[in-house]
Amino acid sequence: MENRDFDKMGRRKFLSASTMSLLGYSFMVSLPAKAEDAAGGEKAGITPLGKKIESSLAGRAFDASGEPNMEKIALDCDVLVAGGGLAGVCAAIASARAGAKTVLVQDRSRLGGNSSSEGRMHPLGIWSHKVGWREAGILEEIKLEHSVKNPQMSWEMWDLVLYDKCVSEKNLTLLLDTSVYLAETADGRIKSVMARSDHSLKIYKISAKQFVDCTGDARIAMEAGATLMSGREGSKKYGEELADIYELGKHLCASVIYTSKDCGKPTPFTPPSWAKKITAEDLKFRDPRASGFGMGYAFISHGGMADTLRDTEVLRFELLSIILGVWDYIKNSGKFPETANLALDSVGMIPAKRDTYRVLGEHIFTVHDIKGKWREMPDQIAAAGWALEDQTSKGFYAERHKKPAIFAGKIDYYNIPFGSLVAKDFPNLLMAGRDISCSHMAFSSTRIMNTCATTGQVSGTAAALCAAEGISPKDILKSPEKFSAFQQRMLRDGVIIAGVKNSDPLDLARSAKISASSCAASAKPENVVSGMFYDALGSCENRWIAPIIDKPALKLEWDSPREISKIILNLDTGCRMLTITRQPNFFKRLALGAQPECLRDYRIVATLADGSKKTLAEIKGNYQKRAEHDFEKVAAKSVELECLATNGSDTASVFEVRVYA
Repeated sequence: MENRDFDKMGRRKFLSASTMSLLGYSFMVSLPAKAEDAAGGEKAGITPLGKKIESSLAGRAFDASGEPNMEKIALDCDVLVAGGGLAGVCAAIASARAGAKTVLVQDRSRLGGNSSSEGRMHPLGIWSHKVGWREAGILEEIKLEHSVKNPQMSWEMWDLVLYDKCVSEKNLTLLLDTSVYLAETADGRIKSVMARSDHSLKIYKISAKQFVDCTGDARIAMEAGATLMSGREGSKKYGEELADIYELGKHLCASVIYTSKDCGKPTPFTPPSWAKKITAEDLKFRDPRASGFGMGYAFISHGGMADTLRDTEVLRFELLSIILGVWDYIKNSGKFPETANLALDSVGMIPAKRDTYRVLGEHIFTVHDIKGKWREMPDQIAAAGWALEDQTSKGFYAERHKKPAIFAGKIDYYNIPFGSLVAKDFPNLLMAGRDISCSHMAFSSTRIMNTCATTGQVSGTAAALCAAEGISPKDILKSPEKFSAFQQRMLRDGVIIAGVKNSDPLDLARSAKISASSCAASAKPENVVSGMFYDALGSCENRWIAPIIDKPALKLEWDSPREISKIILNLDTGCRMLTITRQPNFFKRLALGAQPECLRDYRIVATLADGSKKTLAEIKGNYQKRAEHDFEKVAAKSVELECLATNGSDTASVFEVRVYA
């Protein structure tokens, strides 16, 4: 029986109606009229990938009489990821690669969140403290691909790299311009979410086994009724001495970034009438020369005293008025004659939010954890390393004596606990990105985009494993055996967990005798099974290095033949800054294109039980750190990695070799 009272139901009544089919909707199962429609259609001009995307949206229909012009589509999946920033992108890719049927919902037309062409903020993280390594895994894979495919540093091309990674991924359905707005709960679990795309006149009812909230604003958690945290708690809440630096109860501000372009000739600028009038005193702590004029102003921020989520439209106007006023001052005050040929190239129209809501998890991560207690945590799962960076909630309008940001505590690195990614209130809800469970002061470090991306890969993988095994993330967290296996899985997938080594009992490389045709004195071949795939700054204790001119070979040999079908390599891709940026002092630190240290051409050859040789893989043009090779199972006495060429370095460098049956 159809329910025609949906339009009259209040939100809370709607959410509580869990016993009513489809959140108060009644299903009307409708099969496609034609067989070809069910398969994605045979429309002229549609590519195979286009047909795949079209087919992924084919589903049942349901009645929503209050929306007569919207197409209603019911989708079922294993994992629903909401939010397409770097956390959501990495979560969705990780989930799909782990075998889960995954849907990624993003409320914008661009992926990447604050790093997209709409935000234009450069993703930073551990690198900033120069510890000798950076975030790896899916994030590094994306950045290395971007470095090769986008040497011009175009933000639109960065958007396209992210889009390509998602639409090309098996098991992943991407819904852009689509916003989550309701959630159905029953028996203490989230059952489904509602999402709508006015852009394509569609309403989705998406059912899933596991949910990952990467929205930054905790939208799934909010709609489901989970416990949320927001704003500064002050030092009394968690005993964090640094927590009283700025205004209690308030948020970090949002920002708008601009970029400029050299036009090769004098280029005037006339501000609109509503642009803010800027003085030298306004820029006392915001020297335009400090970071160059090509990209600015992360510290032109506003909104922390307001609701950075619900007051976005007002904040947009205020931020634009400040940006245009600053540019007017730069161009027309006479103090910066070097900008005569510069013109605004882009101005963000979406305020890049830093801080809205966080979700209460099984563990609340605090500054105490960051400053050393993390070493005692049994559930360490992802490395991070941004400083404790608190900022005034008054932003650009702060008192003249206040700096826009204070780096309140320098740190080397730490590990985030899995418990901060597991929601307290719902057994099938994980978080990643800005909305993980932490104090506001700890959040000033964990919110940074590279960290968000890494937590995304962890939560996406966990969600997929839970969906496949019929367990909850809490089951992984509370079982030492399950968590240890999960931790090893994340290491295998390229996530760095500081201080945690590969102890995977299935990795046959760990039982092999390691030798090489040549090597540097401090970088011996056995280092490739040290259990680590990065080095501290200036160290070579976890990698093998040999002159590439020698065409060196690394050999793994067993005392008896082993059946093998997979080899994973972790290569050297340098440890310099790797990001999308137009900021001059960052840009000069980049090595555009393939990283010179990376092994470009190589072969993997097996010696079989009968003494014959078989090439398992032959690669040309590689630029990635992590390379996974699958092949038909063979019984091998040994395998050799033959290093043929790098992307510029005069040495071959390999961090890790893994071998699996």
